[in-house]
Amino acid sequence: MTWRDRLLVFRQPDSPEAGVQVPGGTVEPGERLTAAVLRETREETGLDALVLRGYLGLREQDMRAWGAARVDRRHFYHLSLESRAPERWRHLEQHRSDGEPDPIAFELFWVRLPDAVPPLIAGMDALLRALP
Repeated sequence: MTWRDRLLVFRQPDSPEAGVQVPGGTVEPGERLTAAVLRETREETGLDALVLRGYLGLREQDMRAWGAARVDRRHFYHLSLESRAPERWRHLEQHRSDGEPDPIAFELFWVRLPDAVPPLIAGMDALLRALP
């Protein structure tokens, strides 16, 4: 997700091994991809004024290097924020895809594109260059 010339990234303070990420998640049964993108971004950020700008592409990511014996199919979308947001904030995701009951804490912050983007974990930066 972008806002002006910035990209939204986050860390999970209770799981530093999760690295720096961008919002993302899973598609629920029967859910359209575009609906899943908006739902997951809202759940992970707490932000509502989101606009789906376009589809960036599909990549597969082998997750064995991060301890999971699977290959993820990742659809990348460009969303933008149409209102102001703090420079940094903490948000608790209540709807975990792993079924655990406790919320996940996220520390979210904006970084300038393209030079200030830190390395993103597990190929999440695969299509950053496709952003307009």
